[in-house]
Amino acid sequence: MNIKDLKRDVFGFKNLEDLRAELPAFAKDIKLNLSSVLRVAPESGLSEHQIAGIALASAYTTRQHDVIAALEGEFKDQFDDTQLAALKSAATIMGMNNIYYRFVHLVEDAEYQRMPAGLRMNVIGSPGIDKIDFELYSLAVSAINGCGMCIEAHVAQVEKGGVSKAGVQHSIKIAAVVNAAAQALEII
Repeated sequence: MNIKDLKRDVFGFKNLEDLRAELPAFAKDIKLNLSSVLRVAPESGLSEHQIAGIALASAYTTRQHDVIAALEGEFKDQFDDTQLAALKSAATIMGMNNIYYRFVHLVEDAEYQRMPAGLRMNVIGSPGIDKIDFELYSLAVSAINGCGMCIEAHVAQVEKGGVSKAGVQHSIKIAAVVNAAAQALEII
């Protein structure tokens, strides 16, 4: 074990800068993109709070401990316990829904589409936070998990709620970069 690994094991990742510092040279673009996508872009219309939430929900979806620790360290103070639970709920409920609805979409048998899912999804209707924020978080998670049917549904909801196409795009860029950071750390 080298000193860098030992330091990480002892102290962990505390914030975004720690994460950026640990990204390997082959992930230079990801390191640069982390800084840019996590900033407020006026054209997107997303708030700093929404950007932080999208980043955290995306981190939870990657299941990569260092990415989660770094983004929690960076953004956790912006969220109360109810809001953090909603972020984790978005990651987990979409973890279930993205598998189920991707199957329904890809199986090419209309009978499956007519069958009731029979899965509890109450948190979607009552997430305990602003509905549009929860939809943004669910959209980012669905993009990482690759469920086209869910992506379409969440895009429709956030656009109906006033989020612009630039806001949708910014959400997906955050999810993409956070996911890539997690991948880079796993293949070091």
